[in-house]
Amino acid sequence: MFQYRQVLVRMRQGDPDRAIARSGLMGRRKLAAFRALCEREGWLDPATMPPEDAQIAAAVGHARRASSTISSAEEHRESVAQWVAQGVNGVAIHAALCREYGYIGSYSSVYRLIQSVAPSQPDATVPLQFAPAEAAQVDFGAGPILMDTACLRERRTWCFVMTLCFSRHQYLEFVFDQTIATWPGCHRRAFEWFGRVPNG
Repeated sequence: MFQYRQVLVRMRQGDPDRAIARSGLMGRRKLAAFRALCEREGWLDPATMPPEDAQIAAAVGHARRASSTISSAEEHRESVAQWVAQGVNGVAIHAALCREYGYIGSYSSVYRLIQSVAPSQPDATVPLQFAPAEAAQVDFGAGPILMDTACLRERRTWCFVMTLCFSRHQYLEFVFDQTIATWPGCHRRAFEWFGRVPNG
């Protein structure tokens, strides 16, 4: 869901699919399909509130394999379903198919069949509601190698990211460390930036 959320944020900012694809968040085909979905749902209008994760998940749905893809273990679906219901693990099911039915397919084919017959477990999620300016989430992520002008050499960077919980506006800054001394400056600049963003 994080991937879809980040792509949606960039689309709402007006970033083209080519630029988003270059960032590695999502491929061009998937981006085009997701953009079409966002346009249908009215999510790209920056004047509207972004959708909740549950709305995105419901609209995107589960990934589907091509209907023409038929597992080499398909003829054993009933037996596999019975074993899954009894709690037999995938390795044992694959071994039993080889032993009892002369199955010569791969374990991965059996695993995919198991996934299709196993009862789905609903995600246990608790939606969190926040008032405007009530809370923000802060995190660090790996960044690119950049030139540090203080020591005139290239250094690894980290992405300081602050996300407002209500509006989902984000601030990102590259820093050279994750120490406590770095935090106050990042926080101050983030809040200064949010103060200039409408509905920030």
